[in-house]
Amino acid sequence: MDKTAQHWLKRIRASNKPAYLLIADLIAEDVRSGRLSPRDRLPALRDLADALELNYTTVARGYAEARKRGLIDARAGMGSFVRGSTPGLALRGGSAAEMTMNLPPEPQDPALLAHLRDSAAEVMAQSDWNDLLRYQDFGGSREDRAAGVHWLRQRLPLCAAERVLVCPGIHSALTALVSLLARPGETICVESLTYPGIKAIATQLGVQLHALPLDDDGPSAEAFEQACRTLKPRALYCNPTLLNPTTGTVTRARREALVDVALRYAIPIIEDDAYAMLPREVPPPLATLAPALTYYIGGLSKCFGAGLRTAYVHAPGPRQAERLAGALRATTVMCSPVTSALATRWITDGTADTMLDAIRSESAARQAIAARLLGRHRLRAQPESFHLWLPLDGETSIVEFASGLRARGAAVVASAAFSTDGLPPDAVRVCLGGPSSRADCEMALGLIADALEHPLRPHVGVM
Repeated sequence: MDKTAQHWLKRIRASNKPAYLLIADLIAEDVRSGRLSPRDRLPALRDLADALELNYTTVARGYAEARKRGLIDARAGMGSFVRGSTPGLALRGGSAAEMTMNLPPEPQDPALLAHLRDSAAEVMAQSDWNDLLRYQDFGGSREDRAAGVHWLRQRLPLCAAERVLVCPGIHSALTALVSLLARPGETICVESLTYPGIKAIATQLGVQLHALPLDDDGPSAEAFEQACRTLKPRALYCNPTLLNPTTGTVTRARREALVDVALRYAIPIIEDDAYAMLPREVPPPLATLAPALTYYIGGLSKCFGAGLRTAYVHAPGPRQAERLAGALRATTVMCSPVTSALATRWITDGTADTMLDAIRSESAARQAIAARLLGRHRLRAQPESFHLWLPLDGETSIVEFASGLRARGAAVVASAAFSTDGLPPDAVRVCLGGPSSRADCEMALGLIADALEHPLRPHVGVM
C-alpha cells in the first residue's frame, strides 16, 4: 500500500478537513476507484500513522469512522479489511440452537396451529388465482390497505387509508425510504446502537449514518439538534419501542423533545415501530406527535412470524405516500399478493391478535427462564420482548466470548453489529425466539450462563 499511503499523505497535507474524517473519505474513494478491493488488508494502525505522519489516535479514529460507514471490518488478531460496496452475508439454515436472528418464538398451541393451517387453506381455496398471479397496483389492494389501517390503528388512531402502503416487509420499506429521503453522501441520524439492517441499507446506498448517544430515556435530543445545526441530516431514523438490540423504549418526554427538534428543523422522521405491538403499555408514537413529518412503519414479522413478510407504512400525507410508492416499486416491484391475502385474512378475522397474545405469553415465559439463569449478570430485558441485552464484565473479550459460546453450541450477536459510533460497548444481544421450544431455549441459556461463569480461553496453552 506504499503508493496509496503516499497519495493519502499528499491529500491530508493539502486539506483542512480533520484527518480522521479524511482517512475514511479516502478509503471510500479508493474502493470506488478500484485502488482498494473487497478483502484487501489495510495497514496496521501504527504503520499507517508513521506513513501519514499522524498520531496513533487520529488513525484509530479514522478506522473507527470507516467502520461506522460500513467501509471496513476489523477482525481480532488479524487487522482491518475492506468490506467493499456490498456487505457479505453468510448463508445459513435454521437451527434450534441459533440465538442470533431476532424472530418471535413459535407458540406451541396445537389448536392455534391447526387454525392457521385451516384458515390458510380457506384463503387459497376461496381466492381467484388468476388475480393473485397478476401484477397489482403498488401499495396493495383496497382490502389489503384496509387491513393495514385496522392493524396500525391500534397505535395510530387517525390512520388514513390514502396514506397507507402495503410493503413486502419492514426492511424493504426502510430501503425505499432511505433511497427517497437521502442521496449518496448525505446523512441520516440514528441511535448509537441500532438495527443492523439500517446500517446495511445505508452502506448499500452510500448514505452516511450519524450516531446519537443513547441514555435510559432514548437518543439524545441535544445531540440531534446539534446535528441538525451542523450536518443538515436528511432524516431521523428511530426504533423507539423495545430497541433492537438493547430492549430500551424511548420515554414520552424524550419523544416530545426529539419531535420538537424535528419540527423546528423540518427533518423527516422514519419511525420503525416493529416491536410496538408487544408491550401492553407504550408511549404514543412519534407519528402522533409529528404527523406531518413522520413515516410510521409497522409489520407482522415481529408479532406473528418472521416468514410473514408484510408491513405497512403510514406516510405523512397522500403525496408522500405516492412518492414512496414509486421508490418501493423501483426496489421491490410489489408485495406478494399471496402473502398479502394471508395477512389480510388473519388481521380481519382476529387471528393476528390471537397470535400476538400467544407470542407475548411465550416471550414472557422465556424471559422468566433468562432471568433465572442470567439475572445476576445485569441483563437488560423486558417481559414481553423476545430478545435481551447482556453486558459483559469487561474482562472477557467479546470476540472470545462469542466464539467460545459458539464452540459450546449456542450463538449470540456481539455489540459491534449494532454500533454506529465505532465504540461498541462490551455486550451481546441474545434472541430467545430462535430455539424452537422452551426446553431448547433453557438449554441454550444454560450454555450462556456456563460460558459467563467459566469462560473459554482459546489462546491459553495447554500445560
